[in-house]
Amino acid sequence: MDQTSTIDAEEVAKFQAMATEWWDPQGKFKPLHMLNPCRLDYITAQIAAEFERDLTKPLPFKDLRILDIGCGGGLLSEPMARLGATVVGADAAERNIPVARVHAEEQGLPVHQPANFDDPDTLATLASHDADLMVMAFVNIFVPEAARDTPKQGSICFHPSLLPLHRGPSAVNWPIINGSTKSGFSWFYPTDGLDEGDSLLQWECEIGPDDTVIDLYFKKIYPVAVDSVLEVCDLFRSGNPP
Repeated sequence: MDQTSTIDAEEVAKFQAMATEWWDPQGKFKPLHMLNPCRLDYITAQIAAEFERDLTKPLPFKDLRILDIGCGGGLLSEPMARLGATVVGADAAERNIPVARVHAEEQGLPVHQPANFDDPDTLATLASHDADLMVMAFVNIFVPEAARDTPKQGSICFHPSLLPLHRGPSAVNWPIINGSTKSGFSWFYPTDGLDEGDSLLQWECEIGPDDTVIDLYFKKIYPVAVDSVLEVCDLFRSGNPP
């Protein structure tokens, strides 16, 4: 459900100013703008190869649904949308979401930002996308069953620990605090509980004696976890998920 009408004029002006900062190629995000063409070329090539899409044709990503985790001001989300994909942008920094929304709307791109997932209109909007699978790669709210069951094959969720160990926040911290020698990540079928549900896939790694949270997450868990998104989606695409 489009929530634009709930933003007052003062807030819109604030987010427009922030969007200007994000989208100024000579501003404080200049390094990201310099990198963006390279990463766009790489990402679009990988998606085109994975889904057998011809990048020379108009809207080559039509009917694809892309989740952009850490979307910031939308520097990656917008180009994906212009290539025809339906894009969901998610960011841990709450203020980045309205920044991305305001700029996208200025470019004429449709934006949906549901206030919650219990609202009938929101559920209807989710259903209208006719999704195959909901992938929750970064979630800090409880998504109700009615929303989770909207896609044809339901929903799966990522968590940076070897569930059922270390449910909830600080999942990366606790193995180090407790002196564990291994950690990893889990994909699971979410229920109404906190990081509860049947396991779909798990991956383990060693924790070194001098590893910090940064070492464990960004150097070990995160790189493999990104690749695992395609791995778990392929399990569903093949029609044989665990």
